[in-house]
Amino acid sequence: MASSLTTEQRIRRTALRLLEKSGPESVTMRRIAQAIGITPMAIYHHFATREALLKAVVDAEFGEFLEMTGNQPVYGSPEEQMVHALDGYMDYAFTRPRIFDYVFGKPREDARRFPDDFRAGRSPTLNPLAAAVTSWMEAGVIRNDDVWEVTLELWAHVHGYVALHRAERFNLSPEELKALVHRSLRRLFRGLKPESR
Repeated sequence: MASSLTTEQRIRRTALRLLEKSGPESVTMRRIAQAIGITPMAIYHHFATREALLKAVVDAEFGEFLEMTGNQPVYGSPEEQMVHALDGYMDYAFTRPRIFDYVFGKPREDARRFPDDFRAGRSPTLNPLAAAVTSWMEAGVIRNDDVWEVTLELWAHVHGYVALHRAERFNLSPEELKALVHRSLRRLFRGLKPESR
């Protein structure tokens, strides 16, 4: 039975599978072409360069990432919201480690950069966290400060733990690492609270 996927969809799917299995170095036009039974030159009818193909794959992955983060439980108190705000980020790193490394841990020409891209709202990953930080500040739950710098502080805090985990610097299961990060974020939350509270 013939595949109902278009050639472009098959190219994307194969590139994603290679990226997930072996990292970005494995994503070559020759390997993709061989896997789906076309010539390497045929891929260029859909993607001008290998980098354009990887960008298309990464852009689609942001949708998957946002779906994973959107499926997290809703927490009532601001402290619980902050402690669990990046659980989806950690879950993504645990379930899609090589894609996570490429998207969040490797230099990429098209990667969003601080401050301009973030302050302009062009980060699908961090926009929801920035909105939460804004609401916490407006409610007086945490001190008034630069929203994006606090957002980056929270993200970098969790990302540091995840990066160390990916580098095998922790002898912890994913669940144990999440518990460690949650304890750390509780300490950070207490440090961000207004002095009068």
